[in-house]
Amino acid sequence: MLARVAVRRGVAGFLWGVRVVLRRETGAYFDSSIAYVYAAVFLLLAHAVFMNGFFLESVLEMGEYFRALPFLLALFIPAITMRSWAEERSHGTFELVMTLPLRSFEVVLGKYLASILFYLAVLAGSFPIVLMLTWLGEPDLGLIASSYIGAVLLGAFFLALGIFISGLTREQIVAFVLSTFACSLFVLSGQEKVVEVLDGLTPAWQVGTWLHDSVSVLPHYDSFCQGVVSLADAGYFALTSAFFLVMNEVTLKIAKH
Repeated sequence: MLARVAVRRGVAGFLWGVRVVLRRETGAYFDSSIAYVYAAVFLLLAHAVFMNGFFLESVLEMGEYFRALPFLLALFIPAITMRSWAEERSHGTFELVMTLPLRSFEVVLGKYLASILFYLAVLAGSFPIVLMLTWLGEPDLGLIASSYIGAVLLGAFFLALGIFISGLTREQIVAFVLSTFACSLFVLSGQEKVVEVLDGLTPAWQVGTWLHDSVSVLPHYDSFCQGVVSLADAGYFALTSAFFLVMNEVTLKIAKH
């Protein structure tokens, strides 16, 4: 199969190469018992947050769930991506992967799409909440749908960031810690209290406001959670995800040589 990839050209060859890596990585995710442990813990925490808010407010909506999601994903996503490249380096298979008859971006994109498939499978674990709300009454399904779109885009961005960081080290724990720190920065920089503190420390530069408006994921994610599906917000997630995927390829080419 890999020999056939080598002779293919253009879009067809590119898609074939991505498919080869996608199948390999998807199998690795769904064959790993530790991945199911991470998924179970994530779903348990997410559902606990929802049920707590549901019983306290008695409202047929998932606002509490989606508000907590960025903070949970800042821990969960690094657990998914930490093995992407760090495991290849620690097991000595990095050089083997990079010498396959595949272009480097085919490998990067294949790994990325596999991580997205696993994330979507875990996110689908929250669908029983939607069914429960529909059974109990008439929730705003449009708002729930837009919130899910935001959750998918946010997860896709964190996955691209985590895979990029995993490509910088051979230690999975280091990759996890660095990815968690980076994801947390993108989340916390959108918190009002953090913005106020940073603006207070730098009144002339208003660093907190600049980070909130230009860097943080929260303003863009919150728009989806408010029912606003904006091209600008979707573009933010698409461009930032693409940036870290390209940077992942660049760093891998440097490491290869």
